[in-house]
Amino acid sequence: MLNFNLPPIKNSTGEPIWKVLIYDRFGQDIISPLLSVKELRDMGITLHLLLHSDRDPIPDVPAVYFVMPTEENIDRMCQDLRNQLYESYYLNFISAISRSKLEDIANAALGASAVTQVAKVFDQYLNFITLEDDMFVLCNQNKELISYRAINRPDITDTEMEAIMDTVVDSLFCFFVTLGAIPIIRCSRGTAAEMVAVKLDKKLRENLRDARNSLFTGDTLGAGQFSFQRPLLVLVDRNIDLATPLHHTWTYQALVHDVLDFHLNRVNLEESSGMENSPAGARPKKKNKKSYDLTPADKFWQKHKGSPFPEVAESVQQELESYRAQEDEVKRLKSIMGIEGEDEGAISMLSDNTAKLTSAVSSLPELLEKKRLIDLHTNVATAVLEHIKARKLDVYFEYEEKIMSKSTLDKSLLDMISDPDAGTPEDKMRLFLIYYINSVQAPSEADLEQYKKALTDAGCNLTPLKYIKQWKAFAKMASAPTSYGNTTAKPLGLFSRVMNTGSQFVMEGVKNLVLKQQNLPVTRILDNLMEMKSNPETDDYRYFDPKMLRGSDSSVPRNKNPFQEAIVFVVGGGNYIEYQNLVDYIKGKQGKHVLYGCSELFNAAQFIKQLSQLGEK
Repeated sequence: MLNFNLPPIKNSTGEPIWKVLIYDRFGQDIISPLLSVKELRDMGITLHLLLHSDRDPIPDVPAVYFVMPTEENIDRMCQDLRNQLYESYYLNFISAISRSKLEDIANAALGASAVTQVAKVFDQYLNFITLEDDMFVLCNQNKELISYRAINRPDITDTEMEAIMDTVVDSLFCFFVTLGAIPIIRCSRGTAAEMVAVKLDKKLRENLRDARNSLFTGDTLGAGQFSFQRPLLVLVDRNIDLATPLHHTWTYQALVHDVLDFHLNRVNLEESSGMENSPAGARPKKKNKKSYDLTPADKFWQKHKGSPFPEVAESVQQELESYRAQEDEVKRLKSIMGIEGEDEGAISMLSDNTAKLTSAVSSLPELLEKKRLIDLHTNVATAVLEHIKARKLDVYFEYEEKIMSKSTLDKSLLDMISDPDAGTPEDKMRLFLIYYINSVQAPSEADLEQYKKALTDAGCNLTPLKYIKQWKAFAKMASAPTSYGNTTAKPLGLFSRVMNTGSQFVMEGVKNLVLKQQNLPVTRILDNLMEMKSNPETDDYRYFDPKMLRGSDSSVPRNKNPFQEAIVFVVGGGNYIEYQNLVDYIKGKQGKHVLYGCSELFNAAQFIKQLSQLGEK
């Protein structure tokens, strides 16, 4: 798209062709996790501007537009044509544009005598955001429209529900057009996931029926990693597992998302820069805001985003030491090069070292990049560590793991809730909700009152519990509670020794917990369906094959072979804990791929907020 939908073109001087990129908020969200400003510059994008900002005319430059085909966007584009802002216009729509809106643009172009300047109009089918090579989310702008809360509101009308499902299906359709593959769809019955499945099956079917205009013709198929076999799409509903999104976590990426401000692969930190002395006495200096992009290009992040936190702290430390050793070597060579005196020994030493210095100098850019990444992860990991210590997150994580795997608890839940030093009111609420969701026998009224009193005393807002109580009563009628396997995290003994003297990460008092691989409900469902295992949990899942001429509904799969490729999509919101669990699961399966997608990505705080809004109803 950024090369005018052609292979990269260079002009006579070998430079890329310079152009302007105009996007709306949706387009911005799609591009920002994928391309840095420098990468855009390398593709010839000199300016990137929001469609609705004040833009000056640049009459001799082509403009690439990347926007949603909304009423106001189309109006603004027509205005641009009338004002003759650019030399030529390449219009790219994130989702398919309707015929009537296309006619509006044509009329505006005619009126402005700019028909020849509208070079291309494309439906890009890119209405989803790629956060990782194997993870996508549907939207970031107005995500409350398709949030868990929106889908589960008790007073939702059928028309509203239809609209939400259409939005989700439009994005999923874009996703499969981009993949160039028609999936086989499985979903649970009686859930929002089923509504998505029915609509998606219909939409894919309609597109295939019109062979001339089908988006899934021979040339795009197999362009992705899905070459021979069709992928499996497993649609699950958030309601099958409400405990995982509330769970405290122990891996790097999930922790960053849980405790810091992290979205669209960018983390924003507030760093207070020590104390300053003012006439009124010492007071903390103002906070510096810093933001870092955690991208696939960051080798350290790619390697450690799924590691348990203590391992990450140790790895940052090791990276720092190897960097210092390299830096010292460069310094040592510099001092030797400054040798005075002309004796022969010095001259032979010089010639030996010149070669070394040349190699040291050539590795400088790499060294600087290494230094930048070490600083970045030192800052991010330190910020995470402060939260772990201040809120005793290791204790919460271990305790919740025990609840979820039904192991014996070494401390009563009331003690945990009443401990003034452990965690924020929100941490306590999360812990209690996990306990409540996982208890087979609901606590007696008397016990519940006691817990409620303790939670209120600890400053908790109880509205999420109201909703979970209703949800639990409803889920009980529908199915048995999900189980989480029976393994727990094993402590490796305390980090009583400071990891390394002079280390930034004094992990004293933080437990060094090692994760044992256990499959979360979503991963278990995927495993059953991908490997064609018979299991009461998934045996009645519906089966759709949009390629079959007649849409015969059944839960009897046509093909009996295990799948190599699968996409798990959570309707109602997902999280990094589930994503990481799937990544770990698939590591052990040779030659298989899994992608994880969700309608929105929330952390526990955002999820609790939605639960409490539902509880108020």
